[in-house]
Amino acid sequence: MAQGMITEKSKTIAVDFDGTVVEHAYPQIGEEMLFAFATLRRLQEKGHKLILWSIREGDLLQAAVDHCRKNGVDFYAVNANFPGEILEPGVSARKVNADIFIDDRNVGGFRGWSETYQMLHPEDGPFFHQLENEKAHFNYRVRKKKSLWEKIFGK
Repeated sequence: MAQGMITEKSKTIAVDFDGTVVEHAYPQIGEEMLFAFATLRRLQEKGHKLILWSIREGDLLQAAVDHCRKNGVDFYAVNANFPGEILEPGVSARKVNADIFIDDRNVGGFRGWSETYQMLHPEDGPFFHQLENEKAHFNYRVRKKKSLWEKIFGK
């Protein structure tokens, strides 16, 4: 893995496995999603901390970690906020503290690794925070059509 230097500007990015890094085939490991490992390696080169954030546990989780490692991606942490964090089974939620979540179950679905990378690093430049990235956020004040709510209540 070509991990870039982690700095105070580094972003923590939580990445789902099934349906995002690989095609859905749970409990098996599906085929790589187009450009997944190349993009993950590039994000690491840019200095981001990647967390594998998966529903997988035990041997199935270890198989996913090993598969990623075999493809050149070692995660900063796995189902945890930092390396070595110990969660109480059945008590601790696995919601991680991340700046960005990359998951196939987000609203609108997963757009693919090429578009995801371009949203985070347009033209391979510096990281764009979500509030600065017009492609990532719709400005509700600029819409031309009135919503159903506005049509009904005139607001």
